[in-house]
Amino acid sequence: MSSPPSSTGPIRRIAHLDMDAFYASVELLRYPQLKGLPVVIGGGRRSVDEAIRNLPEGGTLADIPVESFPLLKDYAGRGVITTATYPARQFGIGSAMGLMKAAKLCPQALILPVDFDEYRRYSRAFKQVILDIAPLMEDRGVDEVYIDFTDVPGGQRDGGRSLARLIQKSIFDATGLTCSIGVAPNKLIAKMASEFNKPNGISVVYEGDLESHIWPLPCRKVNGIGPKADEKLKRFGIETVGQLAARDRDWLIQNFGKATGAWMHEVSWGRDDRPVVTESEPVSMSRETTFDRDLHAVRNRAELGAIFTHLCEKLAEDLQRKGYVGKTIGIKLRYDDFKIATRDQTIDRFTDDGKTIRQVGGQCLKRVPLERPLRLLGVRVGALAKAGSPEALAPTGAVRSTTEPASTTASLF
Repeated sequence: MSSPPSSTGPIRRIAHLDMDAFYASVELLRYPQLKGLPVVIGGGRRSVDEAIRNLPEGGTLADIPVESFPLLKDYAGRGVITTATYPARQFGIGSAMGLMKAAKLCPQALILPVDFDEYRRYSRAFKQVILDIAPLMEDRGVDEVYIDFTDVPGGQRDGGRSLARLIQKSIFDATGLTCSIGVAPNKLIAKMASEFNKPNGISVVYEGDLESHIWPLPCRKVNGIGPKADEKLKRFGIETVGQLAARDRDWLIQNFGKATGAWMHEVSWGRDDRPVVTESEPVSMSRETTFDRDLHAVRNRAELGAIFTHLCEKLAEDLQRKGYVGKTIGIKLRYDDFKIATRDQTIDRFTDDGKTIRQVGGQCLKRVPLERPLRLLGVRVGALAKAGSPEALAPTGAVRSTTEPASTTASLF
């Protein structure tokens, strides 16, 4: 799939580890009485959630009766599902689905709020287990990582299955959580393989397995081929990775562009030389919120202004806590018709100051239409640098901004 290994070196073994229904699994550790039931995680904390936590002295969360938990059918709002237990997924419920839509599919499902602090705590715990065994790990988010097995003791045994089994067991012993692991010659195939045997599975793809294991898969299974590209491929009669591999490279470039066409050709043949990167710098940080009801820039001016100020202040706290400053400040709006507008402005100095972010973000808002009601509001700081770094302390430059014409509606919040 990649370049053949040298005659003296070990075969490249890359693992992709994906925690099984991570948020839901963490909640089931706290509420074991909900195991085997359809449960969705999503939306903000509600008064009913606090009510069930009012336990008598000596009681635990595990003592809360199942009938005390709120039902999905009673939910009203604009929240979306972050994740769901496997019994809930059998009803067609999935991540990013609106909670109201999910209620029609499985009204009897129980609903729990998102608790990111708890999820981050478990995320740090399972990643530390991995690092203690295999130190070359690339963090890909709260619930997934890549691991380089190549030179780890046991990493070559049974194609990496033995080491994967050790990591899987060690994570379960330390946290009570299960994960699925795919091991392959590269990151591309490893990520696909981690989906083969969920939950709590291990899948190994060897160098000669491309035709039998990868080519029969739908093109959509390739990380990077999204819905639009997949739809276009289908119009050409290309539905599987094997059918994609059968197309000439020049034909793909002609129909999908030089970069994308060449990339499609490479991935269809299982080629991916990307290394496991143990440290990476974020390119931006953002904060956003989806409203429970549509808000209008005129009628809800004070409320929107307070929300926007709060988002800017929290984003500044994120930057300061993580030690970053940025120069490009932007906003994101989603209207009631689900269309999205974004505007950016690059200032002449790096900042992590909430007032500066609020001021520049407000200038960006002057360049977007504000006639339609809003569903979502967000703020972003990009072009990041480490606070105190030579880049951050360099002489100032010119201010740049996006070139969209200014809206006739001034920023009202």
